[in-house]
Amino acid sequence: MADANHPGSLEEQIEQWRSYLRRRPAGQTVDIAKWETLLRAEIAGLTRAGLAADEAFLVAVKRVGSRDALAGEFAREHSDRVWKQLVVAPDDSGERSARARTEGVVAWVLAVLAAVAIKVPALFGIDPKLDHNEGFYFRNASLFVLPCLIGYFVWKRRLTMRTVRWLAAAFVVAAIFANLPGFGRAREFEPLTALHLPIALWLAVGIAYAGGRWGEVGGRMDFIRFSGELFIYYVLIALGGGVLCAFMALTFQSIGIKIEPFFQSWLLPCGAAGAVVVASWLVEAKQGVIENMAPVLTRLFTPLFAAMLVAFLGALLMSGRGIAIERNLLIGFDLLLVVVLGLLLYSLSARNPQSPPGAFDGVQVVLLASALLADAVALWAIGARISEFGFSPNRVAALGENVILLVNLAWSAVLYVRFLLGRGSLPSLERWQTGYLPVYTAWAAVVVIVFPPVFRWIG
Repeated sequence: MADANHPGSLEEQIEQWRSYLRRRPAGQTVDIAKWETLLRAEIAGLTRAGLAADEAFLVAVKRVGSRDALAGEFAREHSDRVWKQLVVAPDDSGERSARARTEGVVAWVLAVLAAVAIKVPALFGIDPKLDHNEGFYFRNASLFVLPCLIGYFVWKRRLTMRTVRWLAAAFVVAAIFANLPGFGRAREFEPLTALHLPIALWLAVGIAYAGGRWGEVGGRMDFIRFSGELFIYYVLIALGGGVLCAFMALTFQSIGIKIEPFFQSWLLPCGAAGAVVVASWLVEAKQGVIENMAPVLTRLFTPLFAAMLVAFLGALLMSGRGIAIERNLLIGFDLLLVVVLGLLLYSLSARNPQSPPGAFDGVQVVLLASALLADAVALWAIGARISEFGFSPNRVAALGENVILLVNLAWSAVLYVRFLLGRGSLPSLERWQTGYLPVYTAWAAVVVIVFPPVFRWIG
């Protein structure tokens, strides 16, 4: 297919859409010219907002399809193509891929800046742990985060300096009134300030997001859609971050390291701040498509889980401590390994099998290797426990589950490394993963059916 960024290709796509609408059953009439006008208006607005022509076409088709049944059928029938073209994939080639990578880098830099900004007041003695400072953080939370979010749209929409100055002035005024003794700092007004200041400043975000289209109904409507989608993405990131924190606490607890202070002082506030920018970037990267979230979030959490496992293995090696084998910890370790396999599967589901290896594939191998080492350490600890205290249903079940996971992770890592070296293909990895699923079912059946009589007989 020709490059859809060229007008001729866009016209070909519109002609395909137009031909599809002509299939309306006999007796039904449709004003194709009217729908085409709406479609072109949506495409024009989306391209002005920064989308490529092919992306704008796919999103516009989805929006127009929500108003007409046959147009909606076209959007649904092409949903797979919508997903494949809009998902952020670093192995895509061409100008659009380069732009997507640049946007990702800018968004992550600004997310880190927002995360750092939330800690800057501590450098001036404003400790969030002290009760009398809590009000300061509640009042000013939006002033730390939203400027970074606006900075992303200033960069992407190429706003004029005049608009930037007005936006900056709005935040300066907001900061002054939020912290004046008789206004935001007054104890009786602090809750109201904390609640209403973000709402007021959200208008500034809307102006930056619209990129010169705020005066148009379509531009404001796009911002409303963006706000709703941002909420969905933020909640999903928060849930994923909660899973990450739970597994991090679990793994470090197994070697006697309490990581809760790090959560409270750094990870939670910085993560909550940075996630606003990251969620906005995800909304922009996947405009108008809410489904198939797992593959998108996989690209976000695969590096984080890999970093967590590498940090855990490093702490385990440096501390010289063994893993504390308890029932809940064993379950947590198994769930962690299942999550790793889930990340692998979801990333494969959104990847073009014909694409060459990329940087993300290297991250996947790091994740698999670190999970494999963590599983090996857990197996060694289980074996030591069995050697010291003997067999029990829980220990044997954990042993079997970890052996099954070890085999899966090990061969998955081998297949992925072969793919990176150009000696294998991703379909072979997909076949291995899907073909291995009955093994988990079989082991579960053994535990449920065979364990009770066997351990009664042994006991």
